[in-house]
Amino acid sequence: MVNENPKNYDPRMHSAEHILNQTMVRMFNCGRAFSAHIEKKKSKCDYHFNRNLTDEEKAEIEKRVNEVIGSDVDVTESFINREEASKEFSLTRLPEEAGNVLRVIQIGNYDRCLCSGVHISNTKEIGSFRIISSDHNNDVLRLRFKLNND
Repeated sequence: MVNENPKNYDPRMHSAEHILNQTMVRMFNCGRAFSAHIEKKKSKCDYHFNRNLTDEEKAEIEKRVNEVIGSDVDVTESFINREEASKEFSLTRLPEEAGNVLRVIQIGNYDRCLCSGVHISNTKEIGSFRIISSDHNNDVLRLRFKLNND
């Protein structure tokens, strides 16, 4: 039997992580999370960052992520070769065994990145996004979040 979800990610949560990452890039130019733990109940993302977020910033992140979720856009996949990918994406975290043909996940016109995880097919499947906590230690900002089934 083939494991349809090799990383055991929850597809809703994993797609929300992509939207969160792009929101952090757009708001703070901090790059995508360098570490993430994605589970159905709650998830966390770690970012290279020089401070904790204010309550206002967390509220703005939630607002923006939920706007993308509510925009009812398709989550699509495409494939490109490694050389093409190197022109658009950082390949530093990509294992060599990933091969020459790489998978790109795109969430409407909002986010596009390399990914091997399982995703939903449309943002309307995600529900609402909520940051449950954040902390900052040693130049690492950790955001913990949940999804509600709206």
